[in-house]
Formats: sequence, structure tokens, C-alpha cells
Amino acid sequence: MKVKEVINYLDSIAPPEFQENYDNCGLIVGNPENTVSGIVVCLDCTEEVIQETIEKNCNLIVAHHPIIFKGLKKINHSNYVERTVVKAIKNDINIFAIHTNLDNVIGGVNGRIADQLKLVNRIILNPSDSLLVKLVVFSPLNINEKVRQAIFDAGAGTIGAYSHCSFNSTGIGTFLAGSSANPHVGEVGKLHNEEEIKTEVVFPKHLLGKVVKAMKDAHPYEEVAYDIFPLENTFNVGSGLIGELESPVDPNVFLKNIKSSFNTPMLRHTKICKKEIKSVAVCGGVGSFLLSKAIQANADVFISSDFKYHEFFDANNQIIIADIGHFESEQYTIDLIAEGLKENFPSFAIRLTDVNTNPINYL
Repeated sequence: MKVKEVINYLDSIAPPEFQENYDNCGLIVGNPENTVSGIVVCLDCTEEVIQETIEKNCNLIVAHHPIIFKGLKKINHSNYVERTVVKAIKNDINIFAIHTNLDNVIGGVNGRIADQLKLVNRIILNPSDSLLVKLVVFSPLNINEKVRQAIFDAGAGTIGAYSHCSFNSTGIGTFLAGSSANPHVGEVGKLHNEEEIKTEVVFPKHLLGKVVKAMKDAHPYEEVAYDIFPLENTFNVGSGLIGELESPVDPNVFLKNIKSSFNTPMLRHTKICKKEIKSVAVCGGVGSFLLSKAIQANADVFISSDFKYHEFFDANNQIIIADIGHFESEQYTIDLIAEGLKENFPSFAIRLTDVNTNPINYL
């Protein structure tokens, strides 16, 4: 198995196009053509994790956090990032990061937090816009179904829980084939009228090349008439997640359950301003930027991490902030990644790191 096969799978569950602008997902160190001997999954890639990977006879690390966020101007062992990269290169270790793109899919990092809390009716808290496009294509009546199915097979036409979504209308297309043309219907030099179906489908824009190719391969016309429109619509991709508990819970009981479920030595929270907890917003990692969204969504509690002192005041007695710690909020991401890899590469060695990479210690 090649590194690129693992990359293709990971990109399929969390497309790199879904990452935030500041992020650096993807293959950080290595070569897509390298043969994989084994995979270690971790939250953070450190020197200790590199050593562990070597000792376990593995050569691919799949980490949640990228070891490199910004460009390195020098590599001289002056900090842990440089030392980790050098150690990886010296030992032919490939490093892949799947970060905010995994945060931003409904079944990703926040979905795993929601699993721990047994939340239902889940939706993205802050959906991203401008990630969708619409394809409009014109095809003859007797071939439209074939073209439409090819487009669906390429990933178009899925809206929420519904697939094969399209709008189809009929009309008359006209064309005049020039002397160098080889028309599927009609004759060279004669104006032709053809009853056609206009098909409209929506899909994520990162699938554009794949969808257009499938459409052209299935279409009989020498020159296919089609349009691509960018859309500002949102869909179930973006930051944070909000859902509901099946039954309301006392706030103090809920907070104690969180502390236990996420094995956090210390849970910081704001004033108990709710009589019960029903609606729960979550964001793995740094989530203070979503506090206003959680309040607007009428969440009773917002579970995240890395809140600064003055940011707790922004709860304004409208919501309970529960800061459980950065590592603690994302710890189950390792299981999420590993489970997917094991399911798709069942005969391959997939190992969870034994290294505790949490840089924070509690006294």
C-alpha cells in the first residue's frame, strides 16, 4: 500500500478544501509514492511520537495537528518543530495532518464529542458558505438519464440526507454544425432543432473536475452545453456543532458527567444560569470565536476549550461555558481516525500512539 492510498481515503472523509485558511493539512513530510509499513495515529506529532513510530516499525504518522503551521525559514534543531521534522526525514517517516478539515465535517472531531454526550438532532453550528456550485447541463431526451446518473455517481446531487437530487425541465435546443463538425444528431450545414432536457444539480465545488469529467464522458454531444454557477448557500460543513440531549439534565449533574466523560482534571465554567441542560453546543479545540453563535442558537451550554479570562464574561448569563481543556476536547479524535483506517485497510497495522502529547500538566 502506498502513502497516497491512505491520503485518498482521508481526503474523502475530510476534503482538504474544507480546512480553514490558516491551516496546513495534508502530507507535511514524506512522499505519496512511499510504501507504507504501518501507521501510527496521534493528536500531536512530537519527537517522542517519531521515536515510537520507528520502534513500532511503522513509517506513516496520521496526526490531527500539523507539526508545521507556518513556513520554516531555518531547520537547525532550535525548537521541537524543527527537531521533529529532522528526525522524521532522517528516518523516512511520513507525516500527514488532518486538522480543521476534520473539525468541519459533521462526523468529525465535534461529531465524536457529540457521540460522547449522546447528542441527537445534530447540525453544524457555523456553516461555511461558498463551498457549493450548481451544474446545469443540456442533453437529448434519450440520453439524459445516463448523463444524470453519471453525475450522481461522481458525487453530485446530495443535499443533506437526500441523494440523486436534481431539477429537470424540457426545451428546444438549436445548433448549426460547421463543416469540421461531427454531430451526434442533425446534419452539417443545416440548422437543427432538438428537444432536450435541462438538468440542474448542486455539489461541493471540490468535486467540480470529477463531476464535469463524468458528465462529458457520458454525454454523446461533441460539444457539451453546460454552465457552472457558484452558490452562496451553506450546507452541513463548518465549525462547531449543536445538538440536543434526549432528556433535560440538571446543570451540575451535566458538568460532573462532562468532567468524567472527558477525563479532565479541571473543568472551568461560568455561572450556572440555566435550570436544565437540553441544547448543547460543542467545538473541539479553541472555540471562543463561536460563543456568539452558540448564544444565537439558544444553546444552554457551550463545551470547548482555551477560553481567556475576559471571554468568560461574554457568556453574559445567557449560556454556560464549559472549558474542558484543548487536549481533552480532542482526545477521541485519535479513535475516530483509527477506526476509519482500520475499516478501510483491515489487513494493515494501524496503531494508536502510546505517547501522551498533552503539554499541560495539572497539580
